[in-house]
Amino acid sequence: MVQVTGLTVRYRRTVALDGVTLSLGTGVTGLLGPNGAGKTTLLRALATVLVPSDGSLSVFGRDPLEPRSRQEIRRRLGYLPQAPGFHRHFTAFEFVDYVAILKEHTDRAARHEEVRRVLDAVGLSEVRGKKLKALSGGMRQRVALASALIGDPELLILDEPTVGLDPEQRLRFRELVAELGEGRTVLLSTHQTEDVSALCHRVVVLAAGRVRYDGSARGLGELADGRVWFSPEREPRAVAGWRTGTGLFRNIGAPPPGAQTADATLEDGYLLLNSAAESGMWPEPEAGTRPEGGTR
Repeated sequence: MVQVTGLTVRYRRTVALDGVTLSLGTGVTGLLGPNGAGKTTLLRALATVLVPSDGSLSVFGRDPLEPRSRQEIRRRLGYLPQAPGFHRHFTAFEFVDYVAILKEHTDRAARHEEVRRVLDAVGLSEVRGKKLKALSGGMRQRVALASALIGDPELLILDEPTVGLDPEQRLRFRELVAELGEGRTVLLSTHQTEDVSALCHRVVVLAAGRVRYDGSARGLGELADGRVWFSPEREPRAVAGWRTGTGLFRNIGAPPPGAQTADATLEDGYLLLNSAAESGMWPEPEAGTRPEGGTR
């Protein structure tokens, strides 16, 4: 579905993406990384919003640099940006209808049926006549998600889609994305590691514009096996540590001899990976290696 080879994006002297290579197929792939890692830049390039400085990009076997191919790609993808722009005096229905018009849905009756379908999919049927300025932040986020679903896209690109959603809404979002990932490609960028654990069969971690991990969610957690432990006091040697509800500190890093170890999670592996990448102590993977569940 998507093939990225040596993708590089520069903003003057800043390198936002540094030779990223990966491929995306059917299913839900989670994209993790700290602020400034290059996640949004990568998504914008895949959504044909941004032209890369170097490297190649193929979506549906087409080159987005070619105008006709770019138009065809845009017809077949849905994109939820990190900060969607809203016409606040539109109703929810009018806003999604406007996006449908931009996506060339010209038949009015069929278009309105599609707008009702996507608003129902995100649980907003009852408020579709309300103006956006009267909706909560979580509801506006769901309106934006509905607009990304117009036309039943084959490729769905979601940048921080659960921002502003309460716990119940996030659970409903997970149900929706899990269903959408059956038979299409979904790329989900988020800081919520629990969403990645619940939804994603594959995880890509970016740091400083480079791919640091590409594999299964389980494999990312296994990076921290034997490196998570409990202690009665804060451990200065820990990469990260916090007091739990039991009163003990849960630490990530190199445990001291005889430490009481704990089961590692995806979040533990992610934190450890980021810390190692920042310090330059994490060994770079060999070219062509294939971590469990993905490709590099």
